[in-house]
Amino acid sequence: MKTKFSGILTLLLAFVVQFTFAQEKSISGTVSDNSGMPLPGVNIIVKGTTNGTQTDFDGNYSINASSGNILTFTYVGLKSVEQTVGAANTINVTMEEDAAMLDEVVVTAQGIKREKKALGYAVSEVSAEELENRTEGDVARVLSGKASGVQITSASGTSGSATNVVIRGYSSITGSNQALFVVDGVPFSSDTNAQGSFVSGNVGSSRFLDLDPNNIASVNVLKGLAAATLYGTAGRNGVIVITTKSGAGGSKGAKKTEITVNQSFFLNDIASLPDYQDKYGGGFDQSFGWFFSNWGPGFAAEGVDGYLNDPAGTIQPDGTVEHPYGSSAFLNNFLGGNNEFNNLYTGQRYDWKPYNSVEDFFRTGAVSNTSVNIRGASTDGNLSYNVNYGHLDEDGFTPGNRIRRNTLSVGGRAKLSNNFTVSASMNYSRNDVVSPPIATSQGNGTAGWSTFGNVFFTPRNVDLMGLPWELPENGGSIYYRNGNDIINPRWSVANAQNGQLTNRIFGTANLMYELNDNLNITYRAGIDWYNERNHAQSNKNGVNFNDAIFGFYDTWDNNVSIWDHFVALGGNYNLTNDEKLGVTFTAGATSRSRTFDQKGVTSDGQVVFGLIAHSNYTNQAPIQGYSFRNIIGVFGEATFDWDNYAFLTFSGRNDWVSNLPTENNSQFYPSVSLSFLPTAAFEGIKSASGKGLNYLKVRAGLGTSAGFPGGYPTALSVNQDTQANGGSAGAIVTNTVSNTNANPDLKPELISEFEVGFDAKFLDNRVNLNVSYFNRKSKDLIVNKPLPESTGFTFTQTNIGKVEGDGWELDLSADLFKNDGNGFNWNTRVNFTKSEQIVTEQADDQIIYAGFSNQGNAAIRGEQLGVMIGSRIERDADGNFLVDTSGNYVSGTQMAIDSNGNEVPLGTAGSRTITPIVGNPNPDYVMNFINSLSYKNFNLGFQVSHVSGGDIHSATVSTLLGRGLIPEDRKNTFILPGISQSTGLPNTLQINNSSYYFNNVLFGPSELNVWDGSVLRLQEVSFGYSFPEKFLEKTPFGALSVTASGFNLWYDAYNTPDRANFDPNVAGTGVGNGRGYDYLNGPSSKRYGLSIKASF
Repeated sequence: MKTKFSGILTLLLAFVVQFTFAQEKSISGTVSDNSGMPLPGVNIIVKGTTNGTQTDFDGNYSINASSGNILTFTYVGLKSVEQTVGAANTINVTMEEDAAMLDEVVVTAQGIKREKKALGYAVSEVSAEELENRTEGDVARVLSGKASGVQITSASGTSGSATNVVIRGYSSITGSNQALFVVDGVPFSSDTNAQGSFVSGNVGSSRFLDLDPNNIASVNVLKGLAAATLYGTAGRNGVIVITTKSGAGGSKGAKKTEITVNQSFFLNDIASLPDYQDKYGGGFDQSFGWFFSNWGPGFAAEGVDGYLNDPAGTIQPDGTVEHPYGSSAFLNNFLGGNNEFNNLYTGQRYDWKPYNSVEDFFRTGAVSNTSVNIRGASTDGNLSYNVNYGHLDEDGFTPGNRIRRNTLSVGGRAKLSNNFTVSASMNYSRNDVVSPPIATSQGNGTAGWSTFGNVFFTPRNVDLMGLPWELPENGGSIYYRNGNDIINPRWSVANAQNGQLTNRIFGTANLMYELNDNLNITYRAGIDWYNERNHAQSNKNGVNFNDAIFGFYDTWDNNVSIWDHFVALGGNYNLTNDEKLGVTFTAGATSRSRTFDQKGVTSDGQVVFGLIAHSNYTNQAPIQGYSFRNIIGVFGEATFDWDNYAFLTFSGRNDWVSNLPTENNSQFYPSVSLSFLPTAAFEGIKSASGKGLNYLKVRAGLGTSAGFPGGYPTALSVNQDTQANGGSAGAIVTNTVSNTNANPDLKPELISEFEVGFDAKFLDNRVNLNVSYFNRKSKDLIVNKPLPESTGFTFTQTNIGKVEGDGWELDLSADLFKNDGNGFNWNTRVNFTKSEQIVTEQADDQIIYAGFSNQGNAAIRGEQLGVMIGSRIERDADGNFLVDTSGNYVSGTQMAIDSNGNEVPLGTAGSRTITPIVGNPNPDYVMNFINSLSYKNFNLGFQVSHVSGGDIHSATVSTLLGRGLIPEDRKNTFILPGISQSTGLPNTLQINNSSYYFNNVLFGPSELNVWDGSVLRLQEVSFGYSFPEKFLEKTPFGALSVTASGFNLWYDAYNTPDRANFDPNVAGTGVGNGRGYDYLNGPSSKRYGLSIKASF
């Protein structure tokens, strides 16, 4: 009986055990984000147990759990999700962003990571998604409009042209106003080593171009001095902190190797092509001639403006003229007239009709951008790595313009023991940029060798693309002008070139040792080395310029090496037993040495046409330059926090520079900032329902910095010429003292800034608002002061002047529609910037510091820094315009202002005499409107920017008008409003169309060349599709998306002439402190194409 009972009991126990285990089953599924992308590395745990797992690369997981158990899903930056196990064996989860967690940590000065709520200054963040697969290879241009307070201007639309990046406006007259770029914790050399002045030729890339936007993990913009104190003098203009994917070390990488490929194909077109008129051809005063200008008769035969009414009678009734090469005085004399073109074209007729010369000269360029990223991490997360390769192959819309770039970036992070962590990144870039000559043109030929200048004012009756451009006998340039005195732009493209081939290595290595749980020490070493191999060249037998006529060949290397060292002790401690008061601190030192070494050869006088080699030129001279500067700094920062809602930060740094005497080579910069969270400090302020105020931070900061002069301004320099003309003695060696007198008392410029603002979140964190006000002062400004001739010098550098300015910045973000999963989502962001900088102290009446001596940017007391000066329409004592006896405006080059800045008659006692102010390049405000929409697997994004105000002196617009290329109405006459200079009576003289535009708009007072540069622009637009996971299950892809996008597809500079289609975003005086000028430097581009992103 016992045996039978025992058997029954065993059977019953087995049944219970089997039943129990039957309740535990395998649960599997996929975890993805709101966009449907799989999430690798998500932690899944059975709540209340130690049973857990992680998702793999494709977001898949599998875990054993029983019905009724709760699975908890967690991932950094996303809200935790809990799911109860039921009857189903599959549980798919979608995780959404946790706005509070995403805002927790940002990268600040010297790579220090801090809680954003503790910062007493403004910081803007730009994500990797906003940078990758963009049409531009220049990371600075990709950042355009992404953050308030950041102003980005292109030198031109040519591929590889330079870029200006300024944060919170200009505050120095002669010093650099460029923002500091920091890459992976190390200041990054973003020089623009132009190949010449903006007049003679300003081809040259900014070294931003060495960065691949697809390899950037994050960007933080530190705008104020309180934010950048720890960078010292280098950070005085704001800092853009970039963390590359390799620099991030793959710390968040998947636990197995992940490969992501981005491939983009774009078309690159000219965006600012003028809308040329096709009613009239070349000539002047309605009479035909092979001129620069387009004021000839109409292409139609009949009518008062028809070609049969041309008194010259040159155009025949059949609508033909003598071929320009058949009537060329140059060809009649070339080789005694016995040349191929003279023999071929003499007697030939040429159709009098419009040709699309400018439109056909430009081409549609192609852009191919490839990026391959490989990342991964060990299972325990102690070892991670990232490798990124990029290739950019870009042809500009201008013939002869291209970029070829290859980049390789390798980085990793390893926790060697419980106390040691090492991370490092190394980057290599090879960048090859070539371009035809680009220089200044003002519509009267070119001041320098300007390809664009010779293209844009081509008369409509000239067939640029159909006329031969090369003389068969000697390869020289030939064009339509009677004397062959304008260089054919097609000859320029074929025979002349500027180029820069840059090889660059930059990287950093970090070693951190944790002394204990509260204290650590970090050492970081950075290297930035590049060789910029430049060439500028031309064959001989061109025209107009000596370089083209005789040929030249310049080659030189710019070698830059930078060593950066950083060591710091950091820690955090609780100062009270209740842990309400704590302190976080950093103290350390840096050293940064920069060596610039330039060597090369300039040659002219080509012997054999077509051979570009120094040995084929008759004259050679060396190109050489050298500079070195070392900056050593010590710094400290301490943040005291009270109960996690009040934060007070004290910072300070002292710099020593090597290029000034001991008395003036050191400067200390203190700063203080405060952050206070009322929503955490006081109950009742934060909305209990979440529908009102969710978060509020008020902040204030006071920061200081300094700008040290470059070069060696405190010592006299001597110039040596090894081939000076010694007359009958031949070449001699001369040594001359520089025209600049040394100033041993020169001091650094001093800058201070006060900033206040608040950050707020509303409506369940769906609305974010950040507002900042800043007030900045710069004193002891370094300027070039003219000296009397009796001193033997032209000028000296000295500390005079003060600039004061303020501004507002606003960033607003709102989730207009927000749905979980695949619902409709719409996020919109607006950033707004308004600022001005006023010259408040200055010893001289005016200081013209950019542009030409009679037309450029100036510092004038009581005016905004950088106002534009030049000739204006002369006024009488009552302010009326003066008109001369020909009916044209009188040009005036002087005006007088009193101590309040009001104009007074010349010679008024106590007044200041200045060159007339004709414009102000500073915009009234800048606003960007950025939108991201998604529905299911589709996404749409677009960015609209609006610049209000900001004048621009445009030679492009003036030339198009003054040369008769866009005005269509030729029959009306003009009576210019004003007073006759000779009679004092109202002007009654009539002038015709060509006189008004040619004599007044183009070659009259420069005031008439200035336009309001307001512009509304569709900066970016994109439309994408992400393939659902179920479509990829049987493919090697973990994720796959396709995106069509465009850049600068539409704009409207609505206060400039419609047919000009002018784009004001151009830096005609090159990268530097000049602004508001366009000298036919080059049109802008528009780009559009397709990108594919795939993960494996």
